Amino acid sequence: MQIRPFLESDESAVIALWNACKLTRPWNDPRKDIARKLTVQRELFFVGVIDNDIVASVMAAFDGHRGWINYLAVHPDFQRRKLGATLMKYVEQRLLDAGCPKINLQVRSTNENVLKFYRDIGYEQDDVVSLGKRLIPDAPAANTAASSLASKRLRNGPRPSAPKRFESLQ
Repeated sequence: MQIRPFLESDESAVIALWNACKLTRPWNDPRKDIARKLTVQRELFFVGVIDNDIVASVMAAFDGHRGWINYLAVHPDFQRRKLGATLMKYVEQRLLDAGCPKINLQVRSTNENVLKFYRDIGYEQDDVVSLGKRLIPDAPAANTAASSLASKRLRNGPRPSAPKRFESLQ
């Protein structure tokens, strides 16, 4: 597997990979996640390529205190071949080169296979609780307009009824 930086032309293939790996969720628009990553430490966003096909990805970040790993993915057809471990070793070295003393990551508690993968490559569960707070509502592109309208209605209340003179137009 060749590991290289993410290119903007990789976007569709990476999103397809994430979908194949069941990493996407309705509340996270993957296109927005990629666009946001490209504005902050884009040099820590990598893909793994075999025969010109993207088969793996990882996003990393370093805030000066901790490193973070997101969207580690290996296509199901290529799993259990040490590609995930290889990609993790690569990104760990990039973070170490940046002075990162510790890496944090999050795994869904029900994802036993992924928890085992991380344990097998040296990660341990920290005695912490992960908390989150969404600052910018996110939704897949197809639902963005509807979601935005729904959010506006929640903030502003229901749309006022049309004046009687316009009832025939509705």
